Amino acid sequence: MTITVKKSGLLSTIQDSGRYGSQQYGVIASGAMDTLSLRIANMLVGNHEHEAAIEMTLLGAHFEFQKDSLISICGGDMSPVLNDQPIRMRRPIIVKKGSILTFSSAKLGCRAYVAVAGGFDVPEVMGSKSTYLRAGIGGFNGRALKNGDILSIGEMSLQAKKQLEAYNPSLSLSEIDWSVSSEFFPFQQQERNIRVIKGRQFDDFSEESKANFFTERFEITPQSDRMGYRMKGPVLKLDKEQEMISEAVSFGTIQVPSEGNPIVLLADRQTTGGYPKIAQIASIDLPFISQLKPGERVQFIEISLDEAQQLYLNREKKIQQLKQGLLLKTS
Repeated sequence: MTITVKKSGLLSTIQDSGRYGSQQYGVIASGAMDTLSLRIANMLVGNHEHEAAIEMTLLGAHFEFQKDSLISICGGDMSPVLNDQPIRMRRPIIVKKGSILTFSSAKLGCRAYVAVAGGFDVPEVMGSKSTYLRAGIGGFNGRALKNGDILSIGEMSLQAKKQLEAYNPSLSLSEIDWSVSSEFFPFQQQERNIRVIKGRQFDDFSEESKANFFTERFEITPQSDRMGYRMKGPVLKLDKEQEMISEAVSFGTIQVPSEGNPIVLLADRQTTGGYPKIAQIASIDLPFISQLKPGERVQFIEISLDEAQQLYLNREKKIQQLKQGLLLKTS
C-alpha cells in the first residue's frame, strides 16, 4: 500500500513523538511540533499514539492513494478536500483507492497532521522515524517530502481493519459522523495566553524586564522555524552582564540573547544553551504555541510548577479517557 506525493506543500515531513535517549551525544529530539494533534490523529486510525504521521506547515500538500485507506487529519485547518469534496477533521475517514487528498494554506493554526492506519513504513533511526532536517536523518530519506515521492504504509491494526470492512465501496469516501472534541485543540481559542514557569535565571533580569515579561505582549517574527520562535517585544535585560555555562534546554525553554528579544525553543532545538532562561512554557501549552503563526502575538502568564504538573496530569487523564472512548466507538 502506497501514497504518492503529488504536491509537497511548503514544508511537509514525517514526524513521530521524537528521538529521545541520544541528546547526551548532541542528537536533537526533533519530532512533531504539536504532539497532541499527532497523538489524537493516530488514535483515530488505530495506530499507536506515537506513530509517525505527516506534518504540514502553513501550506498543505496533495496526495494520491493507491489503495483503500483509513486516515485522520488533526491540528491546523488547511481546508482538506478529498476528490473535490471538502472533508471534516478530527475523525476517521475512509478513502477509496485512486482518491486525491488536497490541502490549502492554513486558515486556523499553523500545522496539520495526516495519520494513516498502519503508519508510514520508513526506517527508525535511533529509535525514531522523525525527520531531523539539518542532519538529514529519519523520516523519508532524511528530508522534507518532494513531488513524486512514494510513501509506503505499514500493517494496519485490527481496529482499523474493522472500520475498513464496514466501508461501502460505492462511496468515494466515508466520513464518520462523530469527531473528537475541540477542547483538545487549544489553538482554536481566541486568547493567546501562554502559561509559563519562571526559569532558572529569571531573578537575574532587571525589575522592569521581569514586569514587562508578564504584562506586555510578544510577537512571533518571520525569523522562526522548527528550532525556535524568535519573539519581538519589550527588550529584556539582565541586571548585570554575566558569563554562563551551557545548560540543558527543553521544548518550551525561553532564552534571552544579549539583544534582549526572547527565543522560544521548539522541537528541533539544540541540546544545550548558554543564554539566560527567563521561563519555561508549561507542557499543557506546548501544542498551543506550536500552532501559532509569525505575526501572532502572545502574553505569558505565570503559574507554579505544581499547577503546571496538575494541568499536565489532568490532560493526560482526558487523553486516556478519549483513547478508551475511541476503542468503544471503533470496535
